[in-house]
Amino acid sequence: MINRLNYHHLYYFWRVAAEGHLTRTAERLHISQSALSAQIRQLEEQLGTPLFLREGKKLLLTEMGASVLRYAEAIFALGNELLATTSSQDAGQGGQLRIGSVSTLSRNFLESFLHPVLGRQAVKLNLEAGGLEELLSRLAAFELDVVLSNRPVIADDKHPWRCRTLARQEVCLIGPPGLVQGPFDLAQILRQQLLMVPSAKSEIRVRFDLLCEKLGIEPRIRAEVDDMATLRLLARDAGAVALIPAIVVKDELGKGLLEKYGSVQGVEETFYAITVRRRFEAPHLQELFQLFAMPG
Repeated sequence: MINRLNYHHLYYFWRVAAEGHLTRTAERLHISQSALSAQIRQLEEQLGTPLFLREGKKLLLTEMGASVLRYAEAIFALGNELLATTSSQDAGQGGQLRIGSVSTLSRNFLESFLHPVLGRQAVKLNLEAGGLEELLSRLAAFELDVVLSNRPVIADDKHPWRCRTLARQEVCLIGPPGLVQGPFDLAQILRQQLLMVPSAKSEIRVRFDLLCEKLGIEPRIRAEVDDMATLRLLARDAGAVALIPAIVVKDELGKGLLEKYGSVQGVEETFYAITVRRRFEAPHLQELFQLFAMPG
C-alpha cells in the first residue's frame, strides 16, 4: 500500500519521459546515470509496475508509464502555476503582468492593449518579444501570463491553449501623400503601383494573395517584409504603396507623412490573446480583456 508518493522520484521520471533518453537527462540534471536509474527504479517499485521499456538506447513508456506521465504533467504544471501566481502578485493592490508579443505585432496595437494599465505605477509590466513557438513554450511553463499574436493557435490534449480574438483591423493601401491620384481604384493601383507587402507567412498576405487571384491580377511586389516595424519605416521612406493595417502607421497618418488611399475589402489583420487554462487569472489580465477595444 502506498502511503506517500515521492515527488522527487516522480520529477526524475517526468524529465526522463520527456527526454526519452537516460544519459542525456542525467547530464541535464547534473547527476550520474546510475543515480537517475535508481530513482526511476524506486518509483517503479513504489507503484508496483514498470514504467519504461528499453529499445536500443531509447526508453519507451509502458501503457502504465504513459498514464503516470499524464499525472506527472498535471502535477508539475500545477506547481508551476502556483509559483507563477505567487510571483505575479506584489503586496497591496499592485501586481505583475508578464506579456509576450510576437515580433511581427504592431507596437501601436500593443500600446493600445496595455493603455488601461500603463498609468498604474503599482502594476509592474514585463514585456517580451519573440517568435510564436518560443513564446508559447514559455507560456506553457507559466513564465508568461499571455501571448499576443496575429496568428491563431489550435488547442490539443498536450497544449490546452485558449485563443481569444481581441480585434480585427482593416488593412489599407497607404503611401506618400499624392502618390495615388483620383478616386480609390484598387485594381488600378495593384496593376500600376509598386507594392510593399507582408511576407507569405502572415495572415494578411494569405488573404491578399487570394484576393489578387480572384481579381486576376499579378501585383508588382517590390518588397516582402515579415516585420511590421520595418514595413512601417518602408511605407514612410521608400516611396511605394504599402499593404498595411492603418493602426501600424496611425502616427504618420495623423501627421500627414502618409496617406491612406483606401481599404482593401476582404483583407484584415486579426489580433489574438493566447493563454493557458489556469485556476487563477493573472492580476489585471481579465480587466484588460474586458476593457480593450481597438480604435477605429
